[in-house]
Amino acid sequence: MRIDRGDIQLGTSSENTLEDPGARKAWGLSPRGRKTAEDVAFGRPGEGHSPFPRLPLLPSRFLTQLLIAGPLLLAGLVLLIACDATAGTPTPITLRIAGSTSMAPLLRELAEALQEQHAGVNVLVEGGDTTFGLSLLADGDIDMAAASWLPKEIIQDSWETIPIAWDGIAIVVHPDNPLEGLTMLQLRRVFAGWAFHWEDVGAPGGGEEDQPIQVLSREEGSGTRAAFEERVMGSERVTLTALMMPSSQAVIDYIAVHPQAIGYVSMGWVDDRVKVLRIEGLQPTPETVADGRYHLARPLYLITRDEPSGAARIFIDFALRPTGQAIVSKRYGPIR
Repeated sequence: MRIDRGDIQLGTSSENTLEDPGARKAWGLSPRGRKTAEDVAFGRPGEGHSPFPRLPLLPSRFLTQLLIAGPLLLAGLVLLIACDATAGTPTPITLRIAGSTSMAPLLRELAEALQEQHAGVNVLVEGGDTTFGLSLLADGDIDMAAASWLPKEIIQDSWETIPIAWDGIAIVVHPDNPLEGLTMLQLRRVFAGWAFHWEDVGAPGGGEEDQPIQVLSREEGSGTRAAFEERVMGSERVTLTALMMPSSQAVIDYIAVHPQAIGYVSMGWVDDRVKVLRIEGLQPTPETVADGRYHLARPLYLITRDEPSGAARIFIDFALRPTGQAIVSKRYGPIR
């Protein structure tokens, strides 16, 4: 119901001014103030009343402590916010791998694919050879060694050796060489220097084929050389007339421009500048090395000093998962 000013009679009586204590209580007037009928009608506070609730007074000592601690609390809050903002950004970690040049193309492809999924992992792949990589690992200079052969005199019992791929040692010649394949015995004869000309191992005679065969081998410490000599040469030595090449890439580059040359490389390094010979009727392919039919197949290893952890574990797990093995299958035989 709306009350107009004209409906209230103002005066000095206790009824109109609410002097009576009972009336003051009925109208909500506190003992410390009075409220007239007009005040009630128009919503005005009475005498001694505030329209706002009273707040308790704070002790001066508490105010002083608040002034001192306030900036510290604010600084702490800012620090917590800053920490929370950076918590989602992982600290970059670097994985250093060195060793077999046979594995270098594969490791670089795996590293590139891994870093697309794990931006915080930086993988550095260095060459050298198997022995060089294992020596660095023994000295603690790298996190993981790449090995295409396991020399017993270097590998320690406490080390972890994890195969990630199958490789085949490809026997390569110049594309103009008419020879298509060799037996294991013929291959040994060529590299021992017992066969001097290509016609001695079945190639058509005449022309360039009558020139002496130029054998290429690898430097001491190469895992591919160690595997080749054990699988092919046995107790025989490679001919002293062989040229020692520092890497698989050097073998390919030389044979590409020398029609009389023959050498061996990891199947992962083969390109269209050379021709791969069949050995006992088979060429190295992902299928023939994975199922063991190719005579010069071998596993490729990643090696750590102890149980892999951190970035090393991430890399190894990635290499062995389907995504990693799909990359392996482009150049080598899958291990799984």
